[in-house]
Amino acid sequence: MSNLAVAGPVAIIPARGGSKRIPRKNIREFAGKPMIAWSIKAALDSGCFARVIVSTDDDEIAAVAEANGAEAPFRRPAALSDDHTGTIPVIAHAIDWLREQGESSQSVCCLYATAPFVQPHDLKAGLLALLSGDADYAFSVTSYAFPIQRALRLTSDSRVTMFQPEHFTTRSQDLEEAWHDAGQFYWGRAEAWVAGKAIFTQRAVPVRLPRHRVQDIDTPEDWKRAEWLFQAWQAEMALERGAEK
Repeated sequence: MSNLAVAGPVAIIPARGGSKRIPRKNIREFAGKPMIAWSIKAALDSGCFARVIVSTDDDEIAAVAEANGAEAPFRRPAALSDDHTGTIPVIAHAIDWLREQGESSQSVCCLYATAPFVQPHDLKAGLLALLSGDADYAFSVTSYAFPIQRALRLTSDSRVTMFQPEHFTTRSQDLEEAWHDAGQFYWGRAEAWVAGKAIFTQRAVPVRLPRHRVQDIDTPEDWKRAEWLFQAWQAEMALERGAEK
């Protein structure tokens, strides 16, 4: 480690080529750009990163990434490109690759390729949250729209039961608010990534996002909903810019 050149923060965008439910979703056109281009643009516009690197096993994805301003300096091995590989080993692999090139970055952000709602100021907030304390990670979260304590289970005989029936008569405003991973970005200390430390622990700091800028994109239905949300959001921002003139 002592012979490594210390570099600024690095963004790693995982983007394998084998998406099953939405084929080629990382480079499929979304609102006039390849999907991955939105994440790359947010990373570049944030000014946070010394390098924006796409980790992929796919030459076409690499070419699209480079055309939109990112780097794709290596191809991810097949062992880290299947349906069962988690995020942490993919980021650890990229960090190890950087170290093999003689470069050390203390702060590394995993930025998902399918995060068109991510904003540069969110990424800045994540870096600030990571560096302002001793946490291992800082990542995006958003609140559930409905109290999880009153969730329903569909039974095998087409009936319903409550997961927590003791809360049937509890007022919604009396239930604790619940949050979930927004699936956009995960800032982490390089050593935490390499050590394989879990993200969802008390060693992580939340970066809160509004629900209207969060949409998981795993199915065609998710994609359609994301397009509707994105169009509405863009229209609202255009109105706000017009009002400021």
